[in-house]
Amino acid sequence: MGKISVSNIRVYAYHGCLREESINGSDYRVDIEVEADLAKASVSDNLKDTVNYVVINYIVKEEMAIKSKLLEHVAKRILDRIFKECLTVESGSVTVSKINPPINGDVEMVSINLQLSR
Repeated sequence: MGKISVSNIRVYAYHGCLREESINGSDYRVDIEVEADLAKASVSDNLKDTVNYVVINYIVKEEMAIKSKLLEHVAKRILDRIFKECLTVESGSVTVSKINPPINGDVEMVSINLQLSR
């Protein structure tokens, strides 16, 4: 087993329970870590034998473009897509962070982390 991380994927999206959030949008950060058997790829040096992080980045950008009230909902969609499209992934973790959230305070970001296994 091995781990592949894709860190600090930055996107602008329209998630939140407040009406203004779905209209004005916010900056987000997404961090992904997946576990998969990387033994074959370490020998073959072939992209088809590993988890393509370009695909992970694409999945994140597509799922973040779909409005949701809760970050937990977005994170679950991202992991579901990764499991569907990256068949060698055994488990994954996604952290979705809203930068400078509108919560009447000086807060850099709020984050949720969701971890799932097949």
